[in-house]
Amino acid sequence: MNESEVRDLLGEIEDPDLGDDIVSLGLVNDVSVDGDTAVISLALGAPYSPHETQIANRVREVLGDHGLDADLSARVDDDISTDEQVLPNVKNIIAVASGKGGVGKSTVAVNIAAGLSQMGARVGLFDADVYGPNVPRMVDAEEVPTATEDETMIPPEQFGVKLMSMAFLVGEDDPVIWRGPMVHKVLTQLWEDVEWGHLDYMVVDLPPGTGDAQLTLLQSVPVTGAVIVTTPQDVAIDDARKGLRMFGKHDTSVLGIAENMSTFKCPDCGGEHDIFGRGGGAKFAEDNDMPFLGSIPIDPSVRTGGDEGKPIVLDEDSDTGDAFRVLTENVANNVGVIKRRQQR
Repeated sequence: MNESEVRDLLGEIEDPDLGDDIVSLGLVNDVSVDGDTAVISLALGAPYSPHETQIANRVREVLGDHGLDADLSARVDDDISTDEQVLPNVKNIIAVASGKGGVGKSTVAVNIAAGLSQMGARVGLFDADVYGPNVPRMVDAEEVPTATEDETMIPPEQFGVKLMSMAFLVGEDDPVIWRGPMVHKVLTQLWEDVEWGHLDYMVVDLPPGTGDAQLTLLQSVPVTGAVIVTTPQDVAIDDARKGLRMFGKHDTSVLGIAENMSTFKCPDCGGEHDIFGRGGGAKFAEDNDMPFLGSIPIDPSVRTGGDEGKPIVLDEDSDTGDAFRVLTENVANNVGVIKRRQQR
């Protein structure tokens, strides 16, 4: 079988999100045939996402039906040279943001990062909330960064996730009182002077609002997409709308809307109580033509996991853990959609 025949076979494989076959969508970079093996490079950019895994498995299945083994690799090309990239070894940067504090943004960021690592991805978690950094506590990170001879930092690792946070650099009870230029300088140093290594995803926990930290991130590094966290109530939705507009003004894709604190299921009576309302996040996503990533219930075990440093997404027996796993898979899938659309 020759290269043209292999491409014809690949033309039978549909992208589960983009509504066409992978050849027509430009997702086949290269094809060569070596005996009974087809060597194929696919333009897939979201490692371990369920839908891109599905595409790869379908390629193996179709070629296998015709007596060919598939030797697959993935490569997404862009117009930026390696020398020009701030983080050349980081494939995807996911910003987790909220318009206001108190909606559980850091909880969502930590669980997305741990969930991606659990799926098999190489993950970094950058706590960019300079005024209220609490990610180290939420993952029970006792180690601190170490320094190399050339004064770059080696981040500690927990649950397979590389960590960096302002909490590592200031006293536990010391307030951070900085103006914008200082915030910009420190954040820039933290992602440029850290040996992150090769990462499939870097999750960035932004401070609430639309201030200096957000602008520094959007102006300094190529953000793949943002997750906007809200609760169902109208006050939170109003502020989430501001965050959505901020990313729009900077031409940054939004991966979707995550609704936290959706419903409380009483462990005593078994009834469900909509403490902060119902369906606000889903309606906000629909009204703005954004993907809805999922709802996370109010669950005391989420609080316990955050305080004790055990992300609930890692609890295989938890319904709330399942909700976070679904959210994480949707985030990864939507990263893939953005990357594959860029190849068209």
